[in-house]
Amino acid sequence: MASPLILGAILLAVAAVWRLLQVGRRDPRLPPGPPTTPIVGNALQIPLTGLGKKFHEWAREYGPIYSLKVFSGTMIVLADRRAVHELLDKKGSIYSDRPYLAIPMFLSRGHHMTFEQTTPQWRDKRAVFTRNLNPKNLDEKHFKVQEAESILFLNNLLDHPNQAFDYARLYASSVASILGWGFRAKDFNSFFYKDFYEFVDQFLNAIEPGANPPVEQAPWLWYLPGAWKRRAYRVRDIMDKTWYKARQMVEERRERGDIRNSIIDQKLSEYEKDGWPMSQHSFNMLFGEILEAGADTTANMLLTIILALTKFPEVQAKARKELDEVCGLERTPLFSDFERLPYINCIIKEALRWRPTSDLGIPHRLAKDDWYNGMFFPKDSTVWLATWAIHQDDNEYPDHDRFDPDRFKNHTKLANDYAVGPDWQGRDKFPHPSPPILPLPSPYLVQLLVLLLVLLLVLLLVQLLVQLLVLPIHLHHYGYGAGRRMCPGIHLAERSMWRVTAKLLWAFELEELPDKPLDVNAYTSSNLVRPLEYEVKVKPRSQQHEAVLKKELTGALAFLGQYD
Repeated sequence: MASPLILGAILLAVAAVWRLLQVGRRDPRLPPGPPTTPIVGNALQIPLTGLGKKFHEWAREYGPIYSLKVFSGTMIVLADRRAVHELLDKKGSIYSDRPYLAIPMFLSRGHHMTFEQTTPQWRDKRAVFTRNLNPKNLDEKHFKVQEAESILFLNNLLDHPNQAFDYARLYASSVASILGWGFRAKDFNSFFYKDFYEFVDQFLNAIEPGANPPVEQAPWLWYLPGAWKRRAYRVRDIMDKTWYKARQMVEERRERGDIRNSIIDQKLSEYEKDGWPMSQHSFNMLFGEILEAGADTTANMLLTIILALTKFPEVQAKARKELDEVCGLERTPLFSDFERLPYINCIIKEALRWRPTSDLGIPHRLAKDDWYNGMFFPKDSTVWLATWAIHQDDNEYPDHDRFDPDRFKNHTKLANDYAVGPDWQGRDKFPHPSPPILPLPSPYLVQLLVLLLVLLLVLLLVQLLVQLLVLPIHLHHYGYGAGRRMCPGIHLAERSMWRVTAKLLWAFELEELPDKPLDVNAYTSSNLVRPLEYEVKVKPRSQQHEAVLKKELTGALAFLGQYD
């Protein structure tokens, strides 16, 4: 007979094994999801790249709200508009934190607003964005930078018609570096172009979901060697050096008495007088983010817009008809023409729907246990907004791969006006009319019941006809995220994309090169995606259009000279 000690040891071992095998299992109260494997859960099913596309595949199989298990951690994926509105928007107080993202926080030494928790210091940092890049400042002060740089961009295309890809990126980086750092990205060798993009491309590859082991769920993995870990140390060093050098450039010109109209000059003057609310490293990182957010994301979307316009020439023709009626041959479009050029706004919205620069965004963290439609969402769950899955759903967006700005023709405001509204149905698509709730008929009035049923049937038929005759998507998208973590650069991005798109279509015809066909699915796979490098034919519409561009260039260069 076994001794009690041996028997106890066996029971403890069995209990330990049983407990270990529970790790990675899906709680039956959670939303459904892919089958799990003991201990690792769904970790082995998460791809190394292209997670946004995989989220779409799983949404089709398991429904618009599903869960994933990664070791003991839980992920909730939202590919449902109502859920996004009810949770990320309406319950922002518990859905606005970030999960601990080990690699981004390591690279930034814990100072990257995008990945930080919603602390008081995070709010102070975000306020730097929102107070300086709000519509009032952009339309009364900063618009001069965007107007001048967009004119320069078009003139660069006159001289280098086969380099639309490169000059679109130069435009975006120069606008952001002027507003943020007070320096212009004058050419491809400028620090705020060359050094910035060399850094940011490596940074995005290093933080892509799936590109690293799940060290958040299994911290012990951090102590294992690997190429991913060597990359993390290398990119962190590049990040430190990039923003330190940028800050040094600012300090050197300020020492010469060259104080410029930029956000960093404003904050330096304020903090040197009133005291520093953050460390020097955190300050440098904050202004690095202004360039990251203002340049890279905008450049990615401009490249998508150029790709779409070239691939779908009927969109160009329709836009030019509107542009010619408003601007004629006398001038390029101005943002003050916004209300008279609604189709340009539709193009921007459709681009953000068609190929969003982030197909899954940055995840949220749930601060406490929550329930939704009978499903349990445990505290500390990582919550993903599956942007690509929503945008590419054929039920919501028929013929979703077609670039069709008319989806948004009935909604003429900017993205922010819709993103913060209560109409979750109208955020991304035309709000389908719902039949009225009919009162229950008296049990004694059978004829009335039949009449009401017939009326209901008629209403349903009318609704069906409306859905068939009216394009079902006219509104917004999730290109800027949702909830309290929505992109703070939304106003700057909207105005940059509108200006460049309007001026580009007014001035040029874009054509696909017969020997270099465009692939609308050829995109990078990092956290912020952009088209792979392509080439298009850019041709001035007429000599009159070309003359206007050259005429407006003189004033643009004179204005930009102060930031050289």
